[in-house]
Order: sequence, then C-alpha cells, then structure tokens
Amino acid sequence: MSNLKALCFLSLALFASVKGDVPPPCDSEIYCTGPILHQVQEAKLFDDDKHFVDMKLRSAPDDVLSAFRNLSSKFPNTTIPPVKLEEFLNTSFDQPGTEFESWAPPDWHEKPNFLSGIADDKLREWAEKIHGLWKSLGRKIHSDVKDHPELYSQIYTPHPVVVPGGRFRELYYWDSYWVINGLLLSEMTDTAHGMIQNFLYLVNRYGFVPNGGRIYYERRSQPPFLTLMVESYYQATKDKEFLRAALPVLEVEYQFWMENRSVDLELNGKQHVLNRYYVEAGLPRPESYLDDLELAEGLTDGKKEQLWMDLKTGAESGWDFTSRWYIADGGDNNSGTLRDTRTSQILPADLNALLCRNEKTLASFHRLLGDSDSAAVYDQAAARRLEAIESVLWDAERGAWFDYNLMTRSKNFEFYPSNLGPIWAQCYSQPEMGEKAVQYLKGSGALQFPNGVPTSLKESGQQWDYPNAWPPLQHMLIDGFSKLPSEDAKKLAFDLAQRWIKTNWLAYIKYEAMFEKYDVNGDGKPGGGGEYEVQLGFGWTNGVALQLLDQYGATLTSGGRRV
Repeated sequence: MSNLKALCFLSLALFASVKGDVPPPCDSEIYCTGPILHQVQEAKLFDDDKHFVDMKLRSAPDDVLSAFRNLSSKFPNTTIPPVKLEEFLNTSFDQPGTEFESWAPPDWHEKPNFLSGIADDKLREWAEKIHGLWKSLGRKIHSDVKDHPELYSQIYTPHPVVVPGGRFRELYYWDSYWVINGLLLSEMTDTAHGMIQNFLYLVNRYGFVPNGGRIYYERRSQPPFLTLMVESYYQATKDKEFLRAALPVLEVEYQFWMENRSVDLELNGKQHVLNRYYVEAGLPRPESYLDDLELAEGLTDGKKEQLWMDLKTGAESGWDFTSRWYIADGGDNNSGTLRDTRTSQILPADLNALLCRNEKTLASFHRLLGDSDSAAVYDQAAARRLEAIESVLWDAERGAWFDYNLMTRSKNFEFYPSNLGPIWAQCYSQPEMGEKAVQYLKGSGALQFPNGVPTSLKESGQQWDYPNAWPPLQHMLIDGFSKLPSEDAKKLAFDLAQRWIKTNWLAYIKYEAMFEKYDVNGDGKPGGGGEYEVQLGFGWTNGVALQLLDQYGATLTSGGRRV
C-alpha cells in the first residue's frame, strides 16, 4: 500500500470511528431560512442582522412558526407591518445573551510570571489590565442549551470559553488560537484546556470545526488552527496523554480539509494538490441576511446562488471581506466590488502555508508518541505540499508567495501580509527565500504606515483592506521574521512589534479599550469599514499583545520608535 493510500485509509478509519453521524446543514426555519428570518431582517428592526438570529425562542419552533403563520395571514401578501412584527418578536423571543451563565475563569490570578519580564512600567501596567480582560470575556453556556437545543441558535459545548467580544458573543474558531496562546501566558491552563476540548467536541460532532458557535455557521469552517492550539497547549504542559487523545480527532479535521477543500491542479506537466476555502450553501448568510440579499439584487438566480456561496466562503477564510477575493468578469484580480467576490476560485497562500505547518506538526506529534510510520506519512504530505506551494505560489523574482486564481490560472501579485505566510509556517525549502521575503516586504510599500502593516494597499471600504491592520496578521509577520537567521529580519520583526504595541497602547490610553482591528494611520485609533462597527473586547488582540509583550518585554517601550 502506498503511503498516500495508507494515509487515506487511516484517516477514513478514524473518520468512521471518531466522527459519528454528521448533522444536516442548518435547516432551522427560524434561524437559517424561512419567512420569519426573511421578514424580520427585511424590516430592519435591529442595527445588526446578527441580533435576531442570536435571540432565544420562548416556545417550541413549531409553535412559533404556527403563531407567525396565523399572524401573517391577516395582512396583504402575508407581510406583517414592522410594529406588529416587533410585538411578535417580544412575545416569542428573548434577547441575545440568555444562553450564557455568568462565569469568571477560576484559574485567573493577578500576577502571572510573564509580567515581570516587561521593563517599561507603563507597558507592564497595561499588560496587567489586558490580563484582567479575560474575566470579562469568559462565558459558560447554560445547561438549558444542552437540554433544549431547539430553542437556541447557540451550539452547545461542554466547557466555558473566552469569546472575542462585542457582537461576537460565542466562540469563534481561528480567533481562539491567539486567545489560547494569551491564556497560556496568563497561566490559565485549565481555561485553555477547556476551550481546546470544545473544539475537539465540535470535530467529533461535525467532522470539522464550524466558523463559530451558532447553528447558522454549520456549513463553514475557518482557518484550521486546532492542531496548532494543541501544539501550544502541549508545549506549555507536556501532557502526552492529552496529546494522545487529541491526535485522532486532529486527523479527522485534517481529512475534512483534504476531502472537501482541495483542488487537483496540473501545472507545467506536474500534478499538484492545494487547498482552498469552499462552502456549498447558496443562500444569504443569516447573520448578514439583508446585506447579502441587497448585494445580489438584479442578478439571475444562478448568479445569486454563486455570490452567496462565495460570500460564505469568504467568511470561512476569516477575511470577510476584502478585494483579495474579487475576480471581475474579465478574470482580473482585485478589480470590481464586493459583488465580484469569488473566494472559491482562489488558492490562498496563507491557507496552504497553515496546512503545511499542520502536516509538519501532526508528523511531530506521531513521533513524540512513538509512531514513526504515521509520522513519515505526514512528513511526505508536507513535502508534497511544499513542492506544490513552490511550483504554484512562489515567485522568485518578487520574493514572496501569491494566491493563485483558478479562473485565469495566474498569480495575484497585489500586496497582502498573507503573501508571507510560508515564512510564518516555516514552509520553504531554501534559506535565501527568507531573505528575499524580507526585501519583498521592505519594497512593498506596506512599511510606510505608523501603526502596523495594512491588510492590503487597496482602499475598497471592506474591513480586510487598507487602512485596517489586524492582530493575527501582525503576529504572523513578526513571529515569522523573528525566526529567520539574519539580524536584518530580526530587527524588522522587533520594529513591527514595537509599532504594533505602541498602536494598541495609545488606543487603549485614549479609549480604555482593546479593538478587533486598528487603522494604520494616526495616533492609535480603531479600524473601520465592512459590515459592522468596530468591536471592543477583543480576544485575539489581547492574545497578540500579551505574546509580543512576553517576547520583547525587555526592549519594548511605551514611547515607541519608527522604522
């Protein structure tokens, strides 16, 4: 049996033994589809479409649907006037938030050790305040969600979580990688362990990790960071038994991505397999229902369905939304508008770098547990991916890795921090590639801004574009360059860390808050654009700040300096 077949056989066996029955995609006639969702969102009763789909039912779904049908039958075209619709909601639903119990993490304590490594007094005091935010972001799901799941859009998970914050009142997948790393620095090992257990529970239930903890997210995932969460936890605890129990579940998730999110590509006479984001669900997103409905106005039914699939696919990418996913009718990258979002037709450099790192990490887990045969299978998977990444995505002249457009069979040479994902993943074959990447970033124009590296250089109005800078992307750049051997790369990493910490700190002084994203211009201010107002909290921002304060605490200053 070939190693590739052995991997498939092993994974399918694990899939059958661990995964169990997969629930159907969300078919709730209240939270995911149907006339109540349609009329409530069209009536614009709330500032944010997510508000309604997070509300709890007061009685069984059939009773609420029956009451709605009776009410709508009294009005022309069965369209209920907004005032009556609001009365119906007040009678039939509770406000969002009733699904949670108040909960403070019991493993929180005042003075974790990493604080003592921060030399600047103002930054140390600020780090203590960030550490304190974990208490306000802790959530425990009420047992009633387990007993009566039909009354909630919330997906039950057995352990408490730390949420991002603001409108994001449930767990989110890729956010939690930086949250967990921050919790581990804060010595909140039990809370971090519980969060990882929740994700393993979700893989056992769905075969993958949904985008977030709501049934309307059941068809889409997010960048697959679970293997790296387990790695972070193992590095902090050396708990081999936990690793042994988690590993089969991590392999189920890996197989999901290989079976459902991969593309066979022939280039220059060679076959390659690379991954993409891809969600087959051609309806508006319930949490952004009206936005999606209005965006698709005037399109044919087929094009509407395609657009809604690609918007959900964009949400799966975590970059919702960005000109990075635009492919206009002529096939051009980046041109067009949100209506030209074609995320499913792009092979992203950062997703493939992440999966390469996952393959290497799964190999290391098997080696740690004494299974050299399985380790070799994942080593070979990583080697195949590395070859594919360098054949399809790497550009030696420019010195970076670029998304591949499946429609035009060409690379997208616009700047995004994701073009340097393989540096962070340590998934490149030649040392000089690392140094070329440093020069690429320096020549990109992305270092000219005082508050961090922008998500793109295009001002589209979308939140994953200029002028916004996002914490996970800053951390991936800094972490990647800090691991390169040259002093030039290490200095660049420190300068980026100093710039980002100063941005976060100045904004905190001004607003007494941490934000999900920041503007690269000005003296420390939150980002904007996109579908909703900038959110306070904020889980991954806190985790990234704590990691940088831990890594560079001896030399970072609140005064800051410019590159």
